[in-house]
Amino acid sequence: MTGEKWETVVEVFGELEAEMLRGLLEAQGIPVILNQEGAGRAYGLNVGPLGMVQILVRESTSSNARKVLDDYYAGKFEEMSPQEEDDYEEDSPNGR
Repeated sequence: MTGEKWETVVEVFGELEAEMLRGLLEAQGIPVILNQEGAGRAYGLNVGPLGMVQILVRESTSSNARKVLDDYYAGKFEEMSPQEEDDYEEDSPNGR
């Protein structure tokens, strides 16, 4: 890893949702680290404090990541046409 700091942009319950959001962010060119309590991960917990998964991104990409997540939670990724997907990627701050 580089010396750059990583920042938590969102916390979710369960590894499934965390992996889904990781895929969304990485598809936009934003590297992601998932952090979960070891016991929670070992037992596959998705509720309570042990089920919480932190999604971390580099500090320099945190504002871009928050925008992508805001768009996701607002439903902007639902039923996008291929042209809309291309337009979104062209408008993304990472140029993807």
